[in-house]
Amino acid sequence: MIWHAGLSGSIPLTLSGGYKIGEVTYQAGTNLTIFHPMNLLMVVVVLLVLPLVNYAMHPDKQHTITVDPALLEEKAEPEYKIVTPADKLEHSKILWVIVSVAGVAYIITYFMGVVSTGGKIVNSLNLNIVNFIFLTLGVILHGDLRKYVDAIGKAAAGAAGILLQFPFYAGIMGMMVAKNTDGVSLASVISDFFVSISNATTFPMLTFLSAGIVNFFVPSGGGQWAVQGPIVMPAAAALGVDPGRAAMAIAWGDQWTNMIQPFWALPALGVAGLSAKDIMGYLVIVLLFTGLVACGGFLLWAALF
Repeated sequence: MIWHAGLSGSIPLTLSGGYKIGEVTYQAGTNLTIFHPMNLLMVVVVLLVLPLVNYAMHPDKQHTITVDPALLEEKAEPEYKIVTPADKLEHSKILWVIVSVAGVAYIITYFMGVVSTGGKIVNSLNLNIVNFIFLTLGVILHGDLRKYVDAIGKAAAGAAGILLQFPFYAGIMGMMVAKNTDGVSLASVISDFFVSISNATTFPMLTFLSAGIVNFFVPSGGGQWAVQGPIVMPAAAALGVDPGRAAMAIAWGDQWTNMIQPFWALPALGVAGLSAKDIMGYLVIVLLFTGLVACGGFLLWAALF
């Protein structure tokens, strides 16, 4: 519920590096998006209060569905046989150190370059450097290049359900963004409607709601940004709404309706051995709670900043 409001959010990280629409470039550092006080406040409220909401919804023992204990058993780590020169190279501590040191050196050099030019580290985070930081941390923490490669392969298997659905949702996205002879698409109709009834105060909140609707058809942060960004960002500028707040409204809307979006739920349900009906009632409550937090948060954001 808060992933797109943090460091894994593709929309704020893309905006940090500059987002060009026509001849205009929209840009906002992460201090105006991810690390803005109001965004942090909304994240903290969800983190602290949502567990209490979940606790209140917890069914009694008679109606509790427990996870199969076999799914929770940790599998023993595979034993690697180092026989050939290739095996030795893959498990080489020297090579691991070289890759780790090179990665850390680049990260330090990147941020030193930012500071030396008078910039702030918090404003310099973008999609590329965040991805590189996580890549380097993965290498360091696994302590072995071969183990890291195998861990990525194992984790990717869990995304099989998502990969299977992606072509279908890509088709839905195509229908959403397809324009008629007048240059109008279904996605633009939805976004334009909310823009037309907005003012500087209500624009972020209504953008959040429109993003939640569009997310049903385009359940991808990058795809949703491609659909709504060209409509929302110019409208925000015309209303005097800063680009950081407008972008975070799309980001929060994108993550909001993931709670009842089967695109993300089906793979997890398959792993847990559950069906959609087992979780949907609880997720609707979570959806309503986080929707209230976001709507109130964006109205407060407009009032205080």
